Amino acid sequence: MKRNAIAVSAAILAAVACASGPEEGTTVFAQDRDVYVHNPNYDKTKIPPYTLEDPLVFLDGRKVTRENWPERRRELLGIFAHEMFGAEPPAPETVVTELMDEKSTIDGHAIRRRYSMWFRADKSGPCVSWMAWIPRFAPKPAPVIVFLNYRGNHELVPDADIPVQQGWSRAGVNTDGNRCVERTRGLLQNPNEATVFPIGTILARGYAVMSACYCEVSPDPNSGEKDPACRQNPFAYTGVFSLWGPRDESRTDNITALGAWAWALSRGLDLAERIPEIDAKKSVVTGCSRLGKAALLAAARDDRFAVCVPNQTGGGGVPLAKRDYGENISTENRAFTHWYCRAYAKYAKDPHVTMHFDQHLLLACIAPRALLVEGYDSPWFDTEGEYLSVKAASPVWEMLVGSGMPAVAWPDDYDESAIGRRLGYVRRDREHGISAYDWNWTMDFADGIFGKNRKGSRQ
Repeated sequence: MKRNAIAVSAAILAAVACASGPEEGTTVFAQDRDVYVHNPNYDKTKIPPYTLEDPLVFLDGRKVTRENWPERRRELLGIFAHEMFGAEPPAPETVVTELMDEKSTIDGHAIRRRYSMWFRADKSGPCVSWMAWIPRFAPKPAPVIVFLNYRGNHELVPDADIPVQQGWSRAGVNTDGNRCVERTRGLLQNPNEATVFPIGTILARGYAVMSACYCEVSPDPNSGEKDPACRQNPFAYTGVFSLWGPRDESRTDNITALGAWAWALSRGLDLAERIPEIDAKKSVVTGCSRLGKAALLAAARDDRFAVCVPNQTGGGGVPLAKRDYGENISTENRAFTHWYCRAYAKYAKDPHVTMHFDQHLLLACIAPRALLVEGYDSPWFDTEGEYLSVKAASPVWEMLVGSGMPAVAWPDDYDESAIGRRLGYVRRDREHGISAYDWNWTMDFADGIFGKNRKGSRQ
């Protein structure tokens, strides 16, 4: 099977992390922070003992109840804002949205609309282009799936009316450096790609779907970029970062790229609320890898998202950080300084000792809404650590809605026994990316939340 650019990038990152580099135990300077060097561990016998904080106990020792859960959620979100993901970006004071074009598509089964979204009244500054596909023959209003894509809306479908993504793009095997190209139009309709966008199936299942390219929100440079300007940290804080004024470099909790991408997903939901054929109260937010992290953060911060399905997030997403296996806080802060705030680097040496939080608490912030974690069998991604994170968050759902993740052992690939009514976990093998299996698991799970049967009608 041909591997897409997402899979290639993941393999490269894993190889780089495992290759000889800075000596274990040293401290290196990575852009704006000093980071302790701790290379990935792939030996489960070397995972140190760790203790996870109880999501149902406040920092001051008080017990959490159903009545005071919103207070505990605010406390947890504050921890992640100060210590990991940076401050939450403010909601825009102004949003100008313009319908650029509309057409019948997918053999007449859908209406496709293209919107441009600005955040200043004069349409100056950053602009994000949103695509919306609305099923024509499903009951209205339709639930909606919202996600960010990697290299431009033109790659989603072979539609000549969708402009090729302009400006900076994440480099890949199908791009011309950091520029998107016409030859990738409709790439995600190729069933041999590791990431696919089965638009016909999604519409036939009765879902509207919306997407925008994360590159339009803010760039995502890495240390391997050929253009020196793209390797500089300040370059990562452009795009929508211009809306929030100069960065205060004395702060350790500045807004991060992950925070910006999560913010953009909320802006997509803002738009969905203004589309009459869409029921924005029945929304699903998803994404793969770093954009799975963004989807998770968006749902944790924005309780309008009814369902969250983070796909193959890797470290810094769903897996437990204190469980020293695969990607870790050191590799995250050395390779992706713009994803996390500066405060996070201090936990790189021994998170099992120094951290007073872990990723299960971020998952808990989604309760009592619905969460399905989709894992991927690569040691770098530590999908067993994902399962344990969901398990540790489960008591919150049990308290709020009466049930959490089913009490089963870590399931095998494609085993759906750990998928509960409102909280679940599933994993698979093959390549890194959102496959047809992942999309079907997402829609099956959401069907149960929204009261839809498999034919798309309301139960």
